[in-house]
Amino acid sequence: MPIPAVRLNHAVLFVADVERSIAFYRDAFGAEIIAHEPRMRAAFLRMPRSTNHHDLGLFGVGAQPARERGSIGLYHLAWQVDTIEDLDEARRTLIGLGAYVGESSHGATKSVYAADPDGNEFEVMWMLPQSEWGSYDNSAPVEALDLPAEIERWAGVATAGELVPREVTA
Repeated sequence: MPIPAVRLNHAVLFVADVERSIAFYRDAFGAEIIAHEPRMRAAFLRMPRSTNHHDLGLFGVGAQPARERGSIGLYHLAWQVDTIEDLDEARRTLIGLGAYVGESSHGATKSVYAADPDGNEFEVMWMLPQSEWGSYDNSAPVEALDLPAEIERWAGVATAGELVPREVTA
């Protein structure tokens, strides 16, 4: 029987310097430290609007060579924002931090991409209302993102609260 997961609850990253990574995720997302375990060189962070205990775990392992992009392993993490305006603000924040690496439209989702100080890539994405997915329901194109046009079309539309209802079985 398949696992009835709803969403990814948290991610854990190995990083070179925990304090540097805490500062980055605090500056980028406003993350707060939930637990800091210096003896383990670990920290657990929560995003400001999250209902998770923690969203991101960081474990310091010291300086190591970066994994080659495109090699086996995690490609990126994705954080969802509530409005298209939040995505625009995320883009500006990531540019200001020197972390921005690109953007794209995947039809039902609009995304900006960045990398943390250790080169861990992540995505900040906004999702169209599910009722508007249309032909994107079963596709995920990679197209240029026209963020000003998306803001004009979707301004004020909040979608992060939408979840697929869990079917109750008797």
